[in-house]
Amino acid sequence: MANKNTVQEAFPVLGMSCASCAARIDKTLNHQPGVSKAAVNYASGVATVEYDRSQCTPETLQQAVQAAGYDLLIKQDENTLDEVEQVHNKKYRALKFRTTWAIILSVPIVIIGMFFMNMPYANLIMWILSTPVVFWLGRSFFVSAWKQLKHGSANMDTLVANSTGIAYVFSLFNMLFPDFWMARGIHPHVYFEAASVIIAFILLGRLLEEKAKGNTSTAIKKLMGLQPKAVTMITPSGEEVEIPIEQIRPGDIVLVKPGERIAVDGIVTEGTSYVDESMLSGEPVAVAKQKDAKVFAGTINQKGSFRFSAEKVGTDTLLAKIIHMVQDAQGSKAPVQQLVDKIAGIFVPVIIGIAVLSFIAWMLLDGQNGFTHGLLALVTVLIIACPCALGLATPTAIMVGIGKGAERGILIKDAESLEIAKKIDTVVLDKTGTVTEGKPVVSDLIWTTQAEDAQNVFYSLEKLSEHPLAEAVIRYFRNAQSVNIDNFESITGKGVKGEQNGKTYYAGNRKLLDENQIAVEQSLSDEAARLTADAQTVIWFADEERALAIAGITDQIKKTSVQAVSELQASGIQVYMLTGDNEATAREIAGKAGIAHYQAGVLPQDKAAFISRLQQEGKIVAMVGDGINDSAALAQADLSIAMGGGSDIAMDVAKMTIISSDLTKIPEALKLSKLTVRTIHQNLFWAFIYNVIGVPIAAGVLYPISGFLLNPMIAGAAMAFSSVSVVTNSLRLKRKKIQVTETPIEEHQVSANINKVEPLKKEIMKKEFKVEGMSCNHCRMRVENALNTIEGVHATVTLTPPAAIVEFSKEEKPLSKLQAVVADKAGDYTLKE
Repeated sequence: MANKNTVQEAFPVLGMSCASCAARIDKTLNHQPGVSKAAVNYASGVATVEYDRSQCTPETLQQAVQAAGYDLLIKQDENTLDEVEQVHNKKYRALKFRTTWAIILSVPIVIIGMFFMNMPYANLIMWILSTPVVFWLGRSFFVSAWKQLKHGSANMDTLVANSTGIAYVFSLFNMLFPDFWMARGIHPHVYFEAASVIIAFILLGRLLEEKAKGNTSTAIKKLMGLQPKAVTMITPSGEEVEIPIEQIRPGDIVLVKPGERIAVDGIVTEGTSYVDESMLSGEPVAVAKQKDAKVFAGTINQKGSFRFSAEKVGTDTLLAKIIHMVQDAQGSKAPVQQLVDKIAGIFVPVIIGIAVLSFIAWMLLDGQNGFTHGLLALVTVLIIACPCALGLATPTAIMVGIGKGAERGILIKDAESLEIAKKIDTVVLDKTGTVTEGKPVVSDLIWTTQAEDAQNVFYSLEKLSEHPLAEAVIRYFRNAQSVNIDNFESITGKGVKGEQNGKTYYAGNRKLLDENQIAVEQSLSDEAARLTADAQTVIWFADEERALAIAGITDQIKKTSVQAVSELQASGIQVYMLTGDNEATAREIAGKAGIAHYQAGVLPQDKAAFISRLQQEGKIVAMVGDGINDSAALAQADLSIAMGGGSDIAMDVAKMTIISSDLTKIPEALKLSKLTVRTIHQNLFWAFIYNVIGVPIAAGVLYPISGFLLNPMIAGAAMAFSSVSVVTNSLRLKRKKIQVTETPIEEHQVSANINKVEPLKKEIMKKEFKVEGMSCNHCRMRVENALNTIEGVHATVTLTPPAAIVEFSKEEKPLSKLQAVVADKAGDYTLKE
């Protein structure tokens, strides 16, 4: 946005009847002082306006739209959505009433006009029945056409008013003055049935269109229905008070009973339960909640009850943000829509011109019946032309597509993303938190002699440790009993030790055991080597005499990662993995996930550069990440996809968000994109073909060849059908299956041939140093981060072997300087050439 005064707001628009209306309001808003960008979506009935508050206000925008013959709903409070819903319902009920009576009155007119033209008073009866249809039930077309005329413009209602009005007046003249035509040898036909049936058909089309447009917003309505209206708050005195959700403030304590929906985002303070979070994650299994666990608005509490402290309320909750994202996306325009809007804006004047030219041509070329045929051609052309089908083709498909994505846990920020996603041929994955779970877990625990007492000591030692990997051990031994540890000591870079019942125990790296001359069985040493080769960090547990156990700790691959990678590659998409982790770990994870191309030791800026290089090679790239360090790469990519469990910044930058962090949602999103774009193209094709074929036939081009003239009544039915068919085709997306096929992936199917991606091209010097003192991945990261603080240095540190690969982009730095920085920033680690 241009400056701090620039804001973007969405206003419901009242009074639109066709795509030309949307184009006129769009043009009106974009011409207002202070408006930098405005977009009107006919399907959703919303105008999204970016404007400078110092130059204009919602009131001035409303006045401009009112001057154009429409209205903006500018009240932005909690009742706005209800008011819009009320307007929609009122409009639908009125349309239903008018349509029902128009059909009831038109049926006898058609029967008389088609089969009983010669019965007594036939014309009089048809006139009496058609008059209320045209001027009462169809009055809105004439009122709208008059408003447009006053402002020097025209819309779909102009076509309907002109065609039905001319047909009615022409028929009334023929009924009252039949001798005028009979004296000229022409039978005075009346077209009361055409005028009334056209009104009935168009009203029916509008009714179905209004219902269909309401259906496209079901995803939003479902999301809004997830938030309860009232909550039970615990007062400072401990009382339970039921209050409206609007009164909840951050810090308030809320009670959630079994079966209730959680009202706002917060943190559990008391009690335990399981919560159904399927609306966020798509997973059917309820999630355990205990003290300090996060809970989210809209999720459903199961059997237990608990209290939580409100953290995010109102529009700050995750549910509110999801609703806002879906609304913004459904109101956004795809690039193809810009062309359609331009066509809709000039469509009505062009059609009126064609209708007048048709009348003149008939008058000149058909002497005896020229006036009658010309008048019929004029009426039929005005009726059959339909800009609504063009205007609805893109936005209805996008609304349904984005709504379906939201139901599947795929949040799409704008329509442009859907178009780009269809073209993606390369997907770049971040490792930690994207391919992997993003948190260390104990994958292997091997004992020499397992005893419950020893397990409790191991658990208790790690509970006192501040090492990041200690959490993995604590989670693994969650059912263990805590015991008293005496004389606890944390030894930097090595581990921890403490006494229990007069006996000393150790937990840490192999160096800690060696320094204390603790015996290690060969079988345990071999198992440790195996775990290390498998890119796992090994924690040793021992008493004062011998090693008792080893724990292999790793960041596990998500269960869905292998399936997702396989699905992407099967559809012809190349998959890359980038990570700041070491070479050994990257190779292992890539191999297990079946990713053929990877690069280790990549800094955030290198990720963006790597994507830029792929783009220069002509690839359309999607970047998938979850952290702040991925934000630059996400911004660089053609399509950015964030994992829902990641950072807010990543989700803000990304064009798509996978709420559940399930990688299989990515092929789903790409498939949804293809289906949506295909639907848009189908809609546009049929809308254009309809008008290209229908208008010339209505003008009478087939008459010289076959004597065929299109009946205005049939033209009205065809016009209504075109709009309904476009919306119905869009709604077919709801029934399309986008879930990826789950095919079992066997261990031996994962490719062992991992081809490393060529490193980013730089003018660099590279040296390798041995590193002493490292015992785990945490140590490795400390050394690596310390080295990377030096200007002109890019370092990758590995545990197996314990080495630092240092690249110098400027001049080479001496070993003494590197060692000094490591000692100062990382601790007791030694670099050697």
